[in-house]
Amino acid sequence: MKQIIIFLFLSTLFLATSCDDDDNPMDGQSDDLTDIPYTPVAYDLVVPCDFPEMEIPVDNPIMVDGVELGRFLFYDPILSADSTMSCSSCHLPSGSFTDNLALSTGIDGIAGRRSSMSLLNVGYFNTGLFWDGRVVTLEEQALLPVEDPVELHHTWPDIVSKLKVHDTYPEMFRKAFGISSTTEITKELAAKAIAQFERTLVSSGQSKYDQSRCAEPAVFLSPQEQEGAVLFSFEEDNHPGCTHCHKVFNQMFTDNTFTNNGLTDIGGGEVDNLSNYPDLGLGEVTGSIFDNGKFRVPSLRNIAMTAPYMHDGKFQTLEEVLDHYSSGFHDAANIDPDMSPFQMTEDEKAALIAFLNTLTDQEFMNNPAHQSPF
Repeated sequence: MKQIIIFLFLSTLFLATSCDDDDNPMDGQSDDLTDIPYTPVAYDLVVPCDFPEMEIPVDNPIMVDGVELGRFLFYDPILSADSTMSCSSCHLPSGSFTDNLALSTGIDGIAGRRSSMSLLNVGYFNTGLFWDGRVVTLEEQALLPVEDPVELHHTWPDIVSKLKVHDTYPEMFRKAFGISSTTEITKELAAKAIAQFERTLVSSGQSKYDQSRCAEPAVFLSPQEQEGAVLFSFEEDNHPGCTHCHKVFNQMFTDNTFTNNGLTDIGGGEVDNLSNYPDLGLGEVTGSIFDNGKFRVPSLRNIAMTAPYMHDGKFQTLEEVLDHYSSGFHDAANIDPDMSPFQMTEDEKAALIAFLNTLTDQEFMNNPAHQSPF
């Protein structure tokens, strides 16, 4: 009888302890988040004059708390397997959200195939993201680097587990998305928050080029910069005609297309040679041989801050880029039809580069809202 009483006492004690553990997880937090206020406020996205309206997904509006959560996640090395790298490791504000490397390197020291792209005005790029256009939305894009074995080399299930027991992230997810419990934290919500932050990475309107258009009184371009602007837009024979691909009318300085600019020698202009590209680019995504060697046309905003240039970081300077386009490109069956040799004097090159320098936006790169919160 005494043994039975002891057994019942221990059993009751065990059950009481188990119930306590359920109510108070080992991390000291409750799953329930409803005691935290949820008061969503729309983010006021300010853009320069003449910028188009940004297309915002209906299911992911830009909200103040969502942007803040996204900023934390963007800069937090918790997204990498060894907690040494974050999204910002390859997208630094000082490089207009590039890393200024020819090829970006992940946590295992393995170099990728391509240079990191600038995120300036990335919310306007709606024809496919990455150099090869493999995804359409920022929400999709944010998911991929985390599990890429060459980049952050982590798994989303592990990350979500960390976020659920983190000291601050459950509250931030509650404020951003109104979730009721830590069990509702998902990779999709994390990606949505990062996408919201990335859509705020918009030109400040304080570049010299923008001030020449928008400021009152206007800031005037120098004679050399004006000459460069004419060269940039002039599309007659023997002139660069940069606006063929780097359109000015939408103020993004890109036509948002994918094109072959003759960067790689594949042995000639025959169709069969299109299979010789070491990096197929868009063709790797579409499976069409005629898309081989095509890559996204990048924006030229802050171009002076994003060297080296091209998808493989082949060129270190803008002078080298101009030399490539003037006469150094390689023929291919799908070469962009606007690629044709042109001649420029050294003074004309200097003038064109002077104009490109007017697109530099230091205000954007130094904006405290874009910097690391840590």
